[in-house]
Amino acid sequence: MLTKLGQKFTDGFTKYMPSAYVFALLLTLLTGILALAFTESKPIIILEGWYNGFWNLLAFGMQIVLIIITAYCIAQSSPVKKGIDYITKYIKTPTQVYLTIIALGALLSLISFGMVVVTAILGRELALRIKGIHYPFLVACVYFSFNGWVCGLSSSIALLLNTENNFLIQEGILNTTISTSYSLGATLNIAMIILFVVVSPILIWLLIPKSHEGKELKDLQTSLDDEETTVKDEALSYKLPYKALSDSLNNAGWLQLSVAVLGLIYIVYHFATKGFDLNFNIMIFIFFVAGMFLHMTPMRYSIAMKRASSNISGVLFQYPFYAGIMGIMMASGLGEKISTVLVSIATPESYAFIAYVTGGVINFAIPSAGGEFAVIGPSIISMVQELGANLSPTEVTAMTARASMAVAYGESLSNLLQPFFLLIVFPVMGKGIKIQARDVVGYLFIPFVVLFVIQALMVMYLP
Repeated sequence: MLTKLGQKFTDGFTKYMPSAYVFALLLTLLTGILALAFTESKPIIILEGWYNGFWNLLAFGMQIVLIIITAYCIAQSSPVKKGIDYITKYIKTPTQVYLTIIALGALLSLISFGMVVVTAILGRELALRIKGIHYPFLVACVYFSFNGWVCGLSSSIALLLNTENNFLIQEGILNTTISTSYSLGATLNIAMIILFVVVSPILIWLLIPKSHEGKELKDLQTSLDDEETTVKDEALSYKLPYKALSDSLNNAGWLQLSVAVLGLIYIVYHFATKGFDLNFNIMIFIFFVAGMFLHMTPMRYSIAMKRASSNISGVLFQYPFYAGIMGIMMASGLGEKISTVLVSIATPESYAFIAYVTGGVINFAIPSAGGEFAVIGPSIISMVQELGANLSPTEVTAMTARASMAVAYGESLSNLLQPFFLLIVFPVMGKGIKIQARDVVGYLFIPFVVLFVIQALMVMYLP
């Protein structure tokens, strides 16, 4: 019954859901109209906010591009290819693939949400090797698997609260930082991790499509991958038929490895002096250095980079549109207005649920936990402080962390229906095939509904 119901939702999304780019355009217009209707901002202020916001996520967008490219480079190396071949000896059936991807992806996401690229690479490689895999459903599994990143080491809101002199402290909203023991170490967050790692695979197992006819990777391919020729073989093909200094330098393992060793020294120094500070920048740098070691020579690494960079157009040109939407929300005050309305109905019993819903709603316009919290965080924290006026500072701190993490949980869950972060998965899993958000999101509607109910109860009642 669940499988049939899931297929009905999938058919509906396929029929009515536009591409990720069209979704961004529609949201841009909708946000602008809402800003005009519900705020006192003049049209030129909204337009100016949209333009200025266009450039606010350029650094973040570049980080996303680099994490995709560097992770994909690692996956093209001979040692990783051999490792995936080894794994496939023990994974024989499509069901095993789906469950492995969900469980492993959930664990990797606890390190960083950028690790979804690694999960996507493994998923695609398994789809190439194992028959009977429903590929759009597998893409949905990969996308679903990173949903728990907000519970892990790269949880941007939890890290922000624990950052010295963050914008909340600078604006006088908070007096001091909030330790991650109140957010990531809370019973609620531990329960959320169990939900993603243990319960989610069971839910996906119940929704596995009965038929894969016409949906395997080989059925969807529109072009042959250039990866049929290995990176090593392509590098050899560039060599001149006679000895040349240029070839010697292009294939000089000592040159690349020397620089890689310097990078490794810095990585060790970074963690030795800063603890387990795993942010976007250091993760990208780790991927860079790992790729240099794995590909050995400058020529091989250059070829791997070229292949990895061939399908990232969606990330490059759609990120600015969402940054523009964020600019409209901030310039017009629409984001703050929405959160203020929701906050006005909060009670000591419902404040976490209100924060959870707020995070999910605002995420459709600002699909970035950090960017979203910059807009609604002050209102959420002010709500908690007002409700906790007669409580001890420790209790207010715990409530603040709980409400802030509830925003993060809501933001993460609504990503299942918001195709923005599919832009991270598609460059890997959509290479050489025709696939759009509408082909994937339908499989995630039932998981969205089920997890919404479970998470809503958790944020309301778990300590």
